[in-house]
Amino acid sequence: MNDVQKIEQFLYDEADLLDNPDLDSWINLYTEDGTYWMPVLEDQADPINHISIFYDDRVMMEVRRRNFVHPRAASKDHKVRSSHIIGNVRLNGVNDNGDLVVTSNFQALVFYRSEQRAFGGKYEHHLVADGDSYKIRHKKVSLINCDAPQKSLTIYL
Repeated sequence: MNDVQKIEQFLYDEADLLDNPDLDSWINLYTEDGTYWMPVLEDQADPINHISIFYDDRVMMEVRRRNFVHPRAASKDHKVRSSHIIGNVRLNGVNDNGDLVVTSNFQALVFYRSEQRAFGGKYEHHLVADGDSYKIRHKKVSLINCDAPQKSLTIYL
């Protein structure tokens, strides 16, 4: 298996963890300093100097996971179901930190509280080698309609 195939398989496995959902295992894909970012603007340069839809570190991911599985969480009464499709995976090189920079396109259908929503856009993963696999140092989720009004997102994309 070549590098791009290994990366594709890693991205498919990540999507599977989101679709099942197995948030514990999904969070464990991230490095200790890993971040998940969903900008609110198409050309947003960074998550620090502008509001974002999401900008979570590992601590915030754990908080969201605990809230999601809490016995009184709405997710207990209304199961979230999703299906991710990933394509056009490209290895774009290595950044200054030595991370592999990978981009891909995605589509995700999310069903929650009798409503189905469709999301599409681009992923940018910064991956760190971890044995025979990878860890995510940074994931950027750029929605095609990031600057449109958004209802509350109940799961990570």
